[in-house]
Amino acid sequence: MVPRMAEKGKLNRWKKILTYFTLVALILLIIFSRKQLGSTLRNLHDTNLWVLALLIPIEVINYLAQAKMYQETLKTLKQKLTTKFLFGFSLELNFISTIFPSGGLSAISYSSLRLRSKGVSAAQATLVQLIKLVIVFFSFLILLVVGLIALAIGGQANEFMILIAGSLVTLLLIMTFAAIFIIGSEKRINGVFTYLTKMINKIIKIFRPKVSETISVERVRKLFTELHESYLLFRHDLGALKWPFLWGLLANVTEVTALYTVYVAFGHWPNPGGIIMAYAVANFAGFISVLPGGVGVYETLMTLILAGAGIPAALSIPVTLTYRVVNTVIQIIPGYALYQHNLRKSNSQS
Repeated sequence: MVPRMAEKGKLNRWKKILTYFTLVALILLIIFSRKQLGSTLRNLHDTNLWVLALLIPIEVINYLAQAKMYQETLKTLKQKLTTKFLFGFSLELNFISTIFPSGGLSAISYSSLRLRSKGVSAAQATLVQLIKLVIVFFSFLILLVVGLIALAIGGQANEFMILIAGSLVTLLLIMTFAAIFIIGSEKRINGVFTYLTKMINKIIKIFRPKVSETISVERVRKLFTELHESYLLFRHDLGALKWPFLWGLLANVTEVTALYTVYVAFGHWPNPGGIIMAYAVANFAGFISVLPGGVGVYETLMTLILAGAGIPAALSIPVTLTYRVVNTVIQIIPGYALYQHNLRKSNSQS
């Protein structure tokens, strides 16, 4: 009884630490974005607020698409979760990914913790996030082709834009097939992640010399063995990915539509091909950025690519800043509220 109470007390302390850490990260995001926030408030005078308000229903459709993508993927793993729960879960996940940029690792970690209460194992939650990344990457290849065609029709498919599209396609394919190659073999996946775990433990040991193994190698091996076994369910039934792929495509389309809507709110109707290219490059760079929300990196790359598509910086900069700030506020406020609600709920139950 006493050890169990001690364990609960330790868990509650970690939850409090996580709450404070999240709050600090959120404050840092606001600090990093303070210039963008000021610029956006000034830019609102030049926009059609009714058109800008369309971002709300567009993002609702986006999160519904993400929820359905998760739902259809989990069905193959014999897990049935409601659309309502997964809609909120998607908002929470976006909040975590925004304030804790880590190339998707924060999303995978939080996903494992959050879905555990629904009976989803850590390996299944990890696989769902990996499949989501693959689906988002592959579905965006379709948009890249559409973007190039749109640029060609508008006479803007120059060598620079073709180079950008070709580079993105090549990079996405290499990353995707590398992940499939590793996860497709139990020996390879165990070998790769066991090696990485041992290397991380050696680094941690420098700071914690008395601890021989911070991360259990055996637990990691067990996790990724289960991950490989879950992956085999999809490899033997690729048709199961049809609906997740279509929902993922809709999620990408709504995000590009949201950015284009801001241009319309500013009174401009640019070639959608340039918007697609810029969105792809900026999001990929923001994905690996170490700054919260990819602040600075996202806006710079977006402006450079749009300039290559013939959209002047005088227009693209205020539009990009407005899109980033308004879109982030729309998503991060309910995401933070849901995150805090579920954390408090978890505390009361423990």
